[in-house]
Amino acid sequence: MIRVLLVHDTCLVRSALAEWLRREPDLGVFDTPWHTAPGRLRAVRPDVCAADLDCSDAYGIPPLGELSVREPDRSPPRLLVMASANRPGLLKRAVEAGALGYVDKEGAAPERLARGIRRVAEGKRFVDDSLGFGFLQAAEMPLTRRELSVLSLAAEGASIAEIAGSLCLSHGTVRNYMAAITRKTGARNRIDAIRISQGQGWL
Repeated sequence: MIRVLLVHDTCLVRSALAEWLRREPDLGVFDTPWHTAPGRLRAVRPDVCAADLDCSDAYGIPPLGELSVREPDRSPPRLLVMASANRPGLLKRAVEAGALGYVDKEGAAPERLARGIRRVAEGKRFVDDSLGFGFLQAAEMPLTRRELSVLSLAAEGASIAEIAGSLCLSHGTVRNYMAAITRKTGARNRIDAIRISQGQGWL
């Protein structure tokens, strides 16, 4: 039996997916929204976390690192993400978090999700071909993971002080990141950098 924790913030979608997956005799499925995922992870101790990359918290940044916490007596769960090709910034985050599976949530049937879970549980990679262009865009992104985090917070209206507090950085370091982001995106200012990055699907 493969123990699966399904992480999705849209209750109706999460419930429907979980119910469908529970019909598979080899899958033991538990589900949770993002904000309770760390606690559920410790309680369920899944083999695979299947997580939607859209997160509805204050800043929309999926805390993928919290799904890969290593416990003293157990390996961390393997990670599969449900993603869109038009969000290369989130794909890049998933790659950096060590995700093995990538299912296209815009076009894949539920059977693909079940197949991906089984592959990832075996320690094998699973990638929907339709996400290929998104991965190409992710590879060409000029912003680092930390810069994306800073810009994501700025896009939600966070001040320099709020960004610094959220990411445990100094105010000067946040300003340096914003300057680098503005330069790398060819923007005139922070607002323009946000506009450009959103248009490219980096945020």
